[in-house]
Amino acid sequence: MQRRTWLLHAAAIGLAGPLAAARAAAPAATFAAAWDDAQGRHHVGLVTAGGRGPLRVLHALELPTRAHGVWVEGGGRLLVAARRPGDWLLRWRPGETTPQWCWSDPQRRYAGHVVAAGRHLYTTETDLDSGAGRIVVRAAGTLEPLADWPTHGIDPHQLMFDADGSLLVANGGVPTRPETGRVKLDRAGMDPSLVRLDARSGTLLGQWRLADPRLSIRHLARHASGVVGIALQAEHDAPPQREAAPLLALFDGRSLRCADADTPLAGYGGDIAATADGFAVGATRAGGVARWDLDGRWLGQTPLADACALALRDGELWAGGSAQVLRAAPTLQPRGVAALRLDNHWTAWRA
Repeated sequence: MQRRTWLLHAAAIGLAGPLAAARAAAPAATFAAAWDDAQGRHHVGLVTAGGRGPLRVLHALELPTRAHGVWVEGGGRLLVAARRPGDWLLRWRPGETTPQWCWSDPQRRYAGHVVAAGRHLYTTETDLDSGAGRIVVRAAGTLEPLADWPTHGIDPHQLMFDADGSLLVANGGVPTRPETGRVKLDRAGMDPSLVRLDARSGTLLGQWRLADPRLSIRHLARHASGVVGIALQAEHDAPPQREAAPLLALFDGRSLRCADADTPLAGYGGDIAATADGFAVGATRAGGVARWDLDGRWLGQTPLADACALALRDGELWAGGSAQVLRAAPTLQPRGVAALRLDNHWTAWRA
């Protein structure tokens, strides 16, 4: 469906209205999330997890394609980036009927993540002509581009502010082409890296690589100690090597190193969160939430089908899968049943 036709269709049937009300009497944690419903339609909005009942939808907006990263601005507004390679960026206050859309330029595609600070927001994007990764600085109010910087790599994905105000950017390093979308090409030529950029000028302040170039650097989380955890996705040709590949790397500001696990984790790290003990990674294909301490020592895995979405709320870890939600109290325990299929990320929300 063409974007103009889709927008008219969405406005006509009032897609921004609430789908279901949460039980007022049940205390619940509220999250901004993306999900698919039983008919396979894509949504973003607010969900609550309370008691042991199903996840409840407070507000939802139907989307033209799958969402990926969700960022909560001040006042409870959501910034949402399309799943890569995507052509839309969205700002929406749950409960309002008029979202703000920012469609990509013809030669650019969004790479799934956005962050905001003050008068600016930053998106990871891919130049379709060259395949190069770009950071686009946008005006917070209008979403119009103000500056455009290289990520010094390809296949950019998540970005985050470090403690000193600089930007850390994950270059996934997997070659793709615009005509084939997410199809991965020439994996032997992969070049994943973590880069640090000056958030005012885009100047390259540092670039780091792992010894194994088949480990794609995807998602980032910073611990209160300053250590950054990085969720990895393996792209090895041989299935046994891919199955045994590490899912977590640690960055201490000077170097990158991988953390081992006591069990194979199927080579796919989804979302990542910094916990009091260290780091948790959604081991999506291994069906669980994998945990390490701050030094990278293995702490174990909690079963959760299609585990991916992780979020901290009041310092407590919440994990979402395809059929269940887990809450750390003090260890990950069932909290509710997911009546919808959560996508890759969610984040704690407060008005």
